[in-house]
Amino acid sequence: MVEASPVNMEGSLPKIDQDRYSWYQEGKNLEREGFYEEAVVCYNQAVANGVDEYWLWYDRGSALRELGYYDEAITSFQNALELRPYDYWSRYNQGCIFLEDLDEFERAISAFENALTIRKHDYWACFRLGDALRHLGKYEQAIASYNRALSSYSNDYWGWFRRGDALRKLGRYDQAIVSYDRALEIRPDDFWSHYKQGDIFRFLQRYQDAIASYQKAVKLNPEDEYAWYNCACCAALQGKKYLALDYLERALHISPAQFLSFAQTDSDFDAIEASKEFQELIASISLNRT
Repeated sequence: MVEASPVNMEGSLPKIDQDRYSWYQEGKNLEREGFYEEAVVCYNQAVANGVDEYWLWYDRGSALRELGYYDEAITSFQNALELRPYDYWSRYNQGCIFLEDLDEFERAISAFENALTIRKHDYWACFRLGDALRHLGKYEQAIASYNRALSSYSNDYWGWFRRGDALRKLGRYDQAIVSYDRALEIRPDDFWSHYKQGDIFRFLQRYQDAIASYQKAVKLNPEDEYAWYNCACCAALQGKKYLALDYLERALHISPAQFLSFAQTDSDFDAIEASKEFQELIASISLNRT
């Protein structure tokens, strides 16, 4: 069993009964109230007094993760697993640390796969396994994992959204659009699903569809300069000068420094950049910045 002292925390210890299990219970109470550092001090005292039980190591691991002591948390969960080898939750939480806190995606995959040997159809382990695979560019496997997750719980926004991301990376655009549509059925006010559909339509040169998607996005977040700018690009590529200028002006008012340089060099505006109206807009925004 690994010792409990890699994390050196000082602090006043509560005055409690000398029963060794009281340290654990006090730690649990403190953790429940959000006093994670004090909780770890109590858990360490329980270990020093000979307590060697699953829940002590598990709760200690949870508190250590909250404090950002990720390696120590992994060790604590491993100690819990030595006492309960078929425990799903310790494996799952190790996977979450590897995935979300340490960016160690291969180790995350191993942890989630181990967790799934215990709970074969658990939604969250399947979903997070998909995320780890997606981060490594293993998109086909990620999609299979998202599909497995959604077969257990089909009404989760994140499963459909991340599945759409993986499909998009593979160039399976029609399927990605459908996946984002499913995400929008669950969260109709989701900015990003509309935005990413717009990106797909723009790539496919379906500019009117792209504008429609970006417009849905900016209704949800009117201050998103990228959506307005992308609308301008799509309108310009259709030769719709005045519509393009209207969209571009909105983007420039939100973020003039960034989008002035973009607009002056972006080939999407080739058809309108020589026009008087385009030059006047650029000059006006430039003047207002000086």
